[in-house]
Amino acid sequence: MKHYDCIAIGTGSAMGIVNALLDSDPMPKIAVVDKDDPGGICLTRACIPSKLLVYPAEVLRYVEEAPKHGINVEIKGVDFPAIMQRMRDSVNRDIRSIEESLKQAEAVDYYRAVAEFTGPYTMRVGEQEIKGDMILLCSGSRPAIPDIKGLQKTGYLTSDTLLNLEELPKELIILGGGYVAAEYGHFFSAMGSEVTILGRNPQFLPGEEPEISLVAEQNMAEKMDILTNHEVVEVESVDSNRVLVKVRDRETGNQEEVEADALLVAAGRAPNTDLLKPERAGLKTDEHGWLQVDDRLETSLKNVWAFGDATGKHLFKHVANHEARVVHSNAVLGEPMIVDYHAVPHAVFAYPEIAAVGMGEAEAVKTYGPDRVVIGFQPFAETARGEAMGLEDSFVKVILESTDRILGAHIIGPQASILIQELITLMYTESRSPFPLLEGMHIHPSLSEVVEAVFSNLMTYRDYRHMLSHMAPEHFGE
Repeated sequence: MKHYDCIAIGTGSAMGIVNALLDSDPMPKIAVVDKDDPGGICLTRACIPSKLLVYPAEVLRYVEEAPKHGINVEIKGVDFPAIMQRMRDSVNRDIRSIEESLKQAEAVDYYRAVAEFTGPYTMRVGEQEIKGDMILLCSGSRPAIPDIKGLQKTGYLTSDTLLNLEELPKELIILGGGYVAAEYGHFFSAMGSEVTILGRNPQFLPGEEPEISLVAEQNMAEKMDILTNHEVVEVESVDSNRVLVKVRDRETGNQEEVEADALLVAAGRAPNTDLLKPERAGLKTDEHGWLQVDDRLETSLKNVWAFGDATGKHLFKHVANHEARVVHSNAVLGEPMIVDYHAVPHAVFAYPEIAAVGMGEAEAVKTYGPDRVVIGFQPFAETARGEAMGLEDSFVKVILESTDRILGAHIIGPQASILIQELITLMYTESRSPFPLLEGMHIHPSLSEVVEAVFSNLMTYRDYRHMLSHMAPEHFGE
């Protein structure tokens, strides 16, 4: 049995800790294990490849809107195979670079294999049994596949396998109404597919504020069909090249059928924990199979740490990077550090783009009560740059405790993921006050002015609900 100072499972965010250990004196002996291409889910199958695909879709949408600004253009065609190959080439270059670095690292043994526990601190990796004083479990997640009649027999795409597509589906059905469905619905519809999104939840993008989701759905429904509150009952093959999906309206009970060339399952993520056989090491998992950790990210077994998707808390790369810093501080430096999730940001790179951080309105009201919650609302169109761009539906929403402590922020519109960063940064200050933002100059005219202006349009929670009921009475009527 080989003995290591550290065993790292996964080659994503765990590699920051591995690289820090390699700078130690004396240099520790490290085993790095990954069943997949090195680089982690973000690089190989998620964030990076999806954004390499979404950007050309964004360009296409901007070009399509050019006539609104007096510009006559013609899109002569879309080279789908070239777009897919560009994505794969970029990702593969990074994978090969990481692989070469792992193989050349003097103190690292790199195993391309599935790892499973055989007992506390011991693991089987392929045919080899190894032991580690410290173990880092950054084992990731995989696409969740719902138990639907006929689905396994019929076949389907996932966010993993669609990256290998060479030919654009003429028609595509997406099962799921969340982030992956929104981003790939945007991509494939821009490429020229006829897209139908089937969401089980009554709200499209259920993780977003209802008014954000409403604007997103209304805009995206101009390019594709979006059915919410629909349960998939059965999937079957029509012939070798077609799939039929039977759905039931969860409100009315009515059933209908949707047919397409391809089916993409985008129903969330599931843990890879089962592959580790954690019960053999005495590691605790929750009812869904995610590894349980304390607020320092240590598992139920001392000096065994879990982070990233493995814990199922916030499945974003930037969260995994933050968690890696926490683990490094606790496990390597011996400096106590608690993980902080009070202001976790995310973005949905659909069209329009969405970004959010911190609390939503419902959570804020539940936590602080309606009388202490203040909400700011600012349309992009009420800034000079927003008017110039013709941004009719885009807006910023901020949620505060009283008027001086930011609890959350939500943006829908161009560059939302960039515009929200000012607010994210303020939420990581001790006071979480908006006043530094208000005291700083904002370039005029620029989109960033909408973030400044939102704090000049604050109202009570009840006044905000009243305003929404007048803006969209069919959805928010009192």
